[in-house]
Order: sequence, then structure tokens, then C-alpha cells
Amino acid sequence: MRVKNLKIQRQIFVNKDKELTKAEYERLLTAAKSKGNEQLYFLMQTICATGIRVSELRYITVESLKAQKAQINLKGKMRVIIIPKELCKMLLQYSKEHKITNGSVFVSKNGKALDRSNIWKMMKALCESAGVSREKVFPHNLRHLFARTFYSLQKDIVRLADILGHSSVNTTRIYTMETGETHRRQIQKLGLLRL
Repeated sequence: MRVKNLKIQRQIFVNKDKELTKAEYERLLTAAKSKGNEQLYFLMQTICATGIRVSELRYITVESLKAQKAQINLKGKMRVIIIPKELCKMLLQYSKEHKITNGSVFVSKNGKALDRSNIWKMMKALCESAGVSREKVFPHNLRHLFARTFYSLQKDIVRLADILGHSSVNTTRIYTMETGETHRRQIQKLGLLRL
């Protein structure tokens, strides 16, 4: 007797319990600011406004802000991140206030670039005051929010893949997935049922 392999369709919806919404992101920013964590406030905006990876934050330097772009060299690949003008102004002002005259903007008290675990802990500390589920709050989810927002406005997955530094559009598709509820509303808008 021979058993056939079962083919499973790849996941096409994101779990809404893990998807960070724009409103939740705004609440996280408000919580960071009210707790006086200016560094985290600007760090979250940097990830969300550029789509940069947490591991690439060290390339956000005073020099890159002046050029309004960061050159990223990771995993044998080089790419350029465009930094929005308003973000550059905010981060240069932040750098000036904190006497960061060159190099990475997001550094620890001893001057080293912040690592993923420190950022993760700082973000988790905002959950309760922001009223956001802990399952939704981690740095990479800000990158996903950037991707979903970009795609909803531009509908250009190839350009988004370039911005995110993906070599395959299939990877980018994961970032643009919506919840099943969003998909249901879109299907209902088609108006193909006669009631």
C-alpha cells in the first residue's frame, strides 16, 4: 500500500494576535515618550519608517543622517537605505542633545551599538502602559508594519523586496500578508452575491 504525500497550501493569512497595528505602534511610541525613553522612541520610528533590520541599526550613523541614506554591508550584500528627511532631522537633533558627534546613533551607555536583546527588553517593558499584547511587541514586527503599510499604498512587491533587501519576492510576500478578517472584507466588497 502506498501513501500519498499531503500537500499543504502555504499560509496566506497572518495571525491577527501577532500582527502589530498602526494604532498599537502609535501607543508604543506614546508609552516610550511618556516613560522618558527617547532613545527607544526614535529607534522604533527608525525601524518603522525605513524597514531596516534590527541588525542594521548600527549603520544609522550621524554621517548617514547627514547624507540621508545608509549604506548597509551584511551577509556579503550591499544595499542603500533611504532615510526620510524628517527622520534625519529628528535623529540629528537627538544626536546633538546626547553629544553623539559621529558613528552609530543608537548606542548603550558605554558607547556600543545596542543589541537585539536590549531592544527587545526595552520594547517589552512598554506593553502594559501601551495596552499592547506582549506577543505583538518585538523589533521585527515594526519591519513588518513598514512592509504592510508600504504595500497597501504602493502595491509594488518588487520595489518592496528591494527596499527590504530580499533576494526573493516570496520572502517579501510573508511581510505583506493580512489577517483573514481583512481578506474576508475585501471579498465581500466584490459584491458578487445577490441577496
